[in-house]
Amino acid sequence: MSQTNILLESGTNELEIVEFYIDEPEGAKAGADHYEGYYGVNVAKVLEIIRLPKVTVLPSVSHPSILGTFNLRSHVIPLVDLSLWLGKRRVEREPPKVIVTEFNKVTTAFLVSGVNRIHRMSWEKVESPSGYVATFSSNTITGVVKIDDRIIFLLDLEKIVTELNPQLGLRLDKDVDYTTGRRWRAIIADDSALIRDMLRDLLEKANFDVEVTTNGKECWDRLNAIKTAAERDGRPLTDYLQVVISDIEMPAMDGHHLTKRIKEDSALRVLPVILFSSLITDKLRHKGETVGADDQISKPEVGQLAMRAKRLIEDKLGGA
Repeated sequence: MSQTNILLESGTNELEIVEFYIDEPEGAKAGADHYEGYYGVNVAKVLEIIRLPKVTVLPSVSHPSILGTFNLRSHVIPLVDLSLWLGKRRVEREPPKVIVTEFNKVTTAFLVSGVNRIHRMSWEKVESPSGYVATFSSNTITGVVKIDDRIIFLLDLEKIVTELNPQLGLRLDKDVDYTTGRRWRAIIADDSALIRDMLRDLLEKANFDVEVTTNGKECWDRLNAIKTAAERDGRPLTDYLQVVISDIEMPAMDGHHLTKRIKEDSALRVLPVILFSSLITDKLRHKGETVGADDQISKPEVGQLAMRAKRLIEDKLGGA
């Protein structure tokens, strides 16, 4: 099953998810011999879905969920048993499926029991996980979707891959000195507390005052409050804020839709918008360009964020 049906439009605040499941022996209803746990991942991160290939076992691995590697069109890809990572015991009632993903310029495959279908929906239907659910899942769930009679958990595959291979994690460029020059103000929209804290730390070291929001809707509401304050005080909007930095995948409102609304607003459109996401690839970069993003930075390039933000402010706002 190749990746098809990717959204052609940008900024509609919609996403497509691949729904898959893991068969478990625990929690089965009366009369049933298994329980299906339902999960989802953004279609934009899925290269293809295949049958279980021949796997070469690695001599030593960092986690028992890493089953080994396999060759797919001359690419050696690691295979992760998602049930083992989640601490579950998988019942094999039928041949399993393998979901091959690509994000942050890394290709990884995940073994699951099966794949149901692709759902298209609004980000408004994606709920943030409760504190209990987030803690119970070790913060590997980024969203909760209710469809028909079941609940689908959107998994943070980036967190899983980074914990399996810490070398792939985001690292700041400690050799860059950003401390000279004037101070700027930035607002960040990201649903990951880890990423929010990292970006705040990076930008504050680079002479930015930083405000953080947890999704595009919260950021949009805050931008409108800032716009109202500027109009009330009779001052330029850029006296209060100089740059917006947003993730793409977020509950309630995604980064593409947030960018589109900013650029369609007669007052807010002056603000430079940087999209910072694992979804920024050569194949998907056009989506950010369509909605008017001023720059797009993939997560492995986090060290460039502050420098490119400053350059944008100086180019677009003339030093504001």
